[in-house]
Amino acid sequence: MDSSLMAISMVALLLLMIGLGIQIHVALGLASLAGVAMIGGNLEIALSVMESTAYEALRDYVFAVIPLFVLMGELVARSGAAQDLFMILNRLLRRLPGRLAVATVIGNAVFAAIVGVSVASAAAFSRIAYPQMVRLGYNRAVAAGCVAGSSALGMLIPPSVLMIVWGVLTELSIGKLFLAGVVPGLLLAFFYVLWCIVDAILRPERYGEDARRSGAPARSAGKQQPQAEEVSLSRDQWVGGIGSGVLIFTVLGGIWLGAFTPTEAAGIGAIVSLILALAKRMKRAAIWEAISQTGRISAPILFLLLCAQMYSRLLAMGGIVDAIQGFITGLGLSVFLVVLLMILIWFILGMFIDSVSIILLTVPIFAPVAAKMGINPLAFAIIGIVAIEAGILTPPFGLAVYTVKASVTDPSLGLNEIFRGTTPYWAFLLLLAVLVYLVPGLATWLPLSG
Repeated sequence: MDSSLMAISMVALLLLMIGLGIQIHVALGLASLAGVAMIGGNLEIALSVMESTAYEALRDYVFAVIPLFVLMGELVARSGAAQDLFMILNRLLRRLPGRLAVATVIGNAVFAAIVGVSVASAAAFSRIAYPQMVRLGYNRAVAAGCVAGSSALGMLIPPSVLMIVWGVLTELSIGKLFLAGVVPGLLLAFFYVLWCIVDAILRPERYGEDARRSGAPARSAGKQQPQAEEVSLSRDQWVGGIGSGVLIFTVLGGIWLGAFTPTEAAGIGAIVSLILALAKRMKRAAIWEAISQTGRISAPILFLLLCAQMYSRLLAMGGIVDAIQGFITGLGLSVFLVVLLMILIWFILGMFIDSVSIILLTVPIFAPVAAKMGINPLAFAIIGIVAIEAGILTPPFGLAVYTVKASVTDPSLGLNEIFRGTTPYWAFLLLLAVLVYLVPGLATWLPLSG
């Protein structure tokens, strides 16, 4: 059998195993090992390739970025700094229509610059923002949709786990990828904020604004809701909010100014977040739990990266990327239609599997094709990450939506309500992907000027 056919059959086997519910890292490892063994002629060659791949893949200095950034996010989340940040924003935006929704979006943007994981943002603000919004008369779909939708900022605003994985697979500079996500991430946050304000002006009853303006108590789901009250902020809350800002400036500012590499920034960020956690009087047991959780999150990602490197070897040995490039060239499709096809594939995959797994499966194939067609690799990375993030809001299995459902304490909140509330945020993600395609400078300006 031809090596290309062998490799294609293994990719088909991989997709079949994923469809049968086998975990992605197991499916990747088995299919890649079997494929390399078939192409190489025996199992010993495949095991030798896997051994060298494991050594080369995980000994790289850059892999320290993942656990360090995860630790940074865990310490900040568990210390209560995220809640402090939300309370400060809520207070500063008190004269703005839909202020709690706006505070949730901005809070998610800032939290994203610390955590870098959308699901973590969705879980955190489901407990912080959703109860507060519903208590003050917000429509449940609006409140839950805002939390789930704005959590997508977690994978676009750096530091982002998706950007790290993308950079490792494509050998792009992680620092440049981080900078490439800043302008699109801020633009997306601006779209979200603008939507919340305009929608609150046009439909104030969905944001509890009718009660606040008329002086009458707001009603939600037939229950009387209290009016918004001003609560003075404690010194401890100011420490958490300002400390979060200092942490972001230290990490991203240091990378942008060239003071240190992303790996060094991750280490410094972990130290600053530990200092912030101690300043917030975080207990030793909670710090130890944050460290343990970092291991539980990081280890599967690193193992996935190992299997993905083996998968890339299979694709290279089987000549699949060259075959796909030849196939697409033969179709005579325009660059726009090729990118649109890739986005549709990402949307479909996003309905069923997580974002990291989607990158591991598709980027080793898509990135070389995009480069061959002349698409800027940084702009393509941002387009891909935005499209993949849209998948976490897409039915039937939008991961962010299910995270919000699992995290809130309101048993009457239905999945259909959350999906309905996330529709505008999903549309803005699609709009951003189109804008970056049309104006690549949105992604390339900062990396090229830095």
